[in-house]
Amino acid sequence: MNLPNILTVFRIVLIPFYILAFYERSYDASLIAAAIFTIASLTDFLDGYLARMRSEVTQFGKFLDPIADKLLILSALILLVGINRVPAWLAIIIIGRELTMTGFRAIAASEGIVISAEGTGKIKMFFQTVSVIILTIDFENPLYHQTGMFLLLFAMALAIFSAFQYFFKFGRSLKLMDVK
Repeated sequence: MNLPNILTVFRIVLIPFYILAFYERSYDASLIAAAIFTIASLTDFLDGYLARMRSEVTQFGKFLDPIADKLLILSALILLVGINRVPAWLAIIIIGRELTMTGFRAIAASEGIVISAEGTGKIKMFFQTVSVIILTIDFENPLYHQTGMFLLLFAMALAIFSAFQYFFKFGRSLKLMDVK
């Protein structure tokens, strides 16, 4: 197993530690949970960068990396809904989009079509990550919660927009395949 794949597996291993720290429900524990989430999120950037830079892109990594990303963000959203920091409807939209896109990519792959990540999707992930970090920390100041929610709402808008980008990209790919 190469270093990028080890980082991806490490991201998954960090999730239970994030959950444990999150449920401690103290300011210090929320800082620890946010730090764990930040480290896990940084491995997402680092594993992709290293895989490309070192020419170590593998099928295992292509499969596991998006799953690790989704497990991390979905775990955080569910936990944040559980303590009323994020409304359920917002989490459902984001989670629904993530699951739909996973299924959509699987269908595309079964047709031999690889749909690479759009820039919008990467920006969405950045804002989701920052918002989750802010919302994880147990600040007493409501301004932090409002900032985290604003960023998460913006990420949701980007998620919807990027989903449409994927649908159109897939549709164009299918039309090109029919022409041949």
